[in-house]
Amino acid sequence: MTEKKEEIRTGFYICHCGHNIGSVVDCPAVVEYVKGLPGIAVSRDYKYMCSDPGQELIAQDIREQKLNRIVVASCSPLLHEETFRKATSMGGLNPFYFQMVNIREHDSWVHTDKNAATEKAMDMARAAVARVRFHRALEKKKAPIHPDVLIVGAGIAGIHAALTLANAGKKVYLVEREPTIGGHMAMFDKTFPTLDCAACILTPKMSSVKNHPNITMWTYSEVTSVDGYVGNFTIKVRHKPRYIIEDLCVGCMACIDACVFKQKFEDEFNQGLSKRKPVYIPFPQATPQVVVIDPEQCLKLKTGKCKESCAEACDRKAIDFNQKETIEEIKVGTVIISTGFKSFDAKKLPQYGWGIYPNVYTALEIERLVNASGPTGGDVVMRDGKHPKRIGIIHCVGSRDESTNKWCSRVCCMYSLKLAHLLHEHSEAEIYNFYIDMRTPGKSYEEFYDRLLKEGVNFVRGRVAEITDWAMNKDEEDHLVIRVEDTLAGFVRRIPVDMVVLATGLEAREDAQDVRRLFNIGCGGEGFFMERHPKLAPVDTFTEGIFIAGACQGPKDIPDTVAQAGAAAAQCLALIDAGAIELEPNTAFIDEQSCSGCKSCISLCPYTAITFDAVKKKAVINEALCKGCGTCVGACPSSSIIQNLYEDDQIFTEIEEVLAHV
Repeated sequence: MTEKKEEIRTGFYICHCGHNIGSVVDCPAVVEYVKGLPGIAVSRDYKYMCSDPGQELIAQDIREQKLNRIVVASCSPLLHEETFRKATSMGGLNPFYFQMVNIREHDSWVHTDKNAATEKAMDMARAAVARVRFHRALEKKKAPIHPDVLIVGAGIAGIHAALTLANAGKKVYLVEREPTIGGHMAMFDKTFPTLDCAACILTPKMSSVKNHPNITMWTYSEVTSVDGYVGNFTIKVRHKPRYIIEDLCVGCMACIDACVFKQKFEDEFNQGLSKRKPVYIPFPQATPQVVVIDPEQCLKLKTGKCKESCAEACDRKAIDFNQKETIEEIKVGTVIISTGFKSFDAKKLPQYGWGIYPNVYTALEIERLVNASGPTGGDVVMRDGKHPKRIGIIHCVGSRDESTNKWCSRVCCMYSLKLAHLLHEHSEAEIYNFYIDMRTPGKSYEEFYDRLLKEGVNFVRGRVAEITDWAMNKDEEDHLVIRVEDTLAGFVRRIPVDMVVLATGLEAREDAQDVRRLFNIGCGGEGFFMERHPKLAPVDTFTEGIFIAGACQGPKDIPDTVAQAGAAAAQCLALIDAGAIELEPNTAFIDEQSCSGCKSCISLCPYTAITFDAVKKKAVINEALCKGCGTCVGACPSSSIIQNLYEDDQIFTEIEEVLAHV
């Protein structure tokens, strides 16, 4: 007896998507056209197919009309493929008997000719109806989730995410490349718009991280390799030698006082405004409160010739010049990347004089200058030893500029207003703010701007052309002169000042591409890490189980950073508490009969999902690691690798039908 062939009964549904599709594509005409295609049992249109009534319509038709294939023509599969798969399941049909047609991004959004767009929608619908006949029932597999979490970067984003997870009872590994946690926020004096002391907010959280039983804090460390997949990552972390035994050091700083090396070096934390010894603690509230010895500057480590007075001064014998870097391997189920940002390098705009004129400062330098724990104890004294009487603050340095960065850095207007207030408070100087547009979009931000107006700060609307020390009259002698076109007054002004502050913008870190490759995530054109969806998945990446938070995703202020860190922690918690994650079945598999064992696919796989079985002399694909990219499928010389949902008869049939009317 011959096996009875399955009768194909396909349901076709087209979504108007409000006006997104319906205003360009004649949806009723597409419905009528599809009714005449082979195997069509139902053809309908609906204004919002993704809504509950739209999904119930599909499920009800499957039950009542005995449908065994479903095609939905609507928006991007990235947005709603899972929605319609669930609707298909609700009707009692395997969800992979469903095919989606993107007639929004691929049709209505890129065409203005309604007739041509409608004809294209018909072609795409016809191709999907033909393709779905060859679909097979597939099942999702589950991978267990390891409950531990890795967080890379310990600024305010990493700190908040770590505490959120640890307080929920999860084990967290917090890795920071610098000798202390805290990031940029630790450098700030106060935060806008409330003018809260940054250290008062941050340092209790830093202490909580250090003392939390569920957090393993590794400073002066870097992630060197990442293997595995969501729920089962294997991470290697390199610990750089501090030349200090951390468990013995109590931060008494006797070794720092005892160091006899006469030459001092620029203090990175104080932005080079002060000097430090080769043995140092980055700042008084550093966490951990442990000394670090700089191997590039320590005489003992560079030449071996030193009296080692620092070691003699340590009564706890915590100094160990023989320390070597170590590698530690951990297992985690999820990862949060919160590596932060870097400030724009003001040297790229020489017309503003940073590095040329001593009294031109960046915003971060001013943060340290006005800070009570900074190099001058909060006294605003310039590099020439004088106190400024007039200060100019230039906005958008390295932002909103075709020659540097096109984007708005979001925080510059507000921190410029904050610095204007602090500088006036500390020095009683006359303050000028030079801005392009004033952007104060956050809660209480506009009120803070109004406060500065009432404090008498001068606001000049216009992009500064240059900073010069060339005087045209006596008033400009011994001053820096800011030349700017005042676009409100309508003329070019020359304003003499004693000090200039450059409000530098936010950029992606220099090593962002290295981190991207390490964790197999994406970067946008600006270098910031790419989220899965800017609205619906702002902390997810395209690699399952890896999330991003803070300014590494894009410029943002502290409240938004903390909110995003909490969201990333919540995503990790959701995965951990679920215990397992469903894996998409669009993976590749090997047809062992035709596999020649040539191994050409192994090196091509970007996810290291393919290995070689030496006994069978065949390639083997780990479905948990495979992401369905199709690289191995296209490269296999013997065509022995097949990918679920992208099999030859499905793809070739779809192509033939798309081109049928060409």
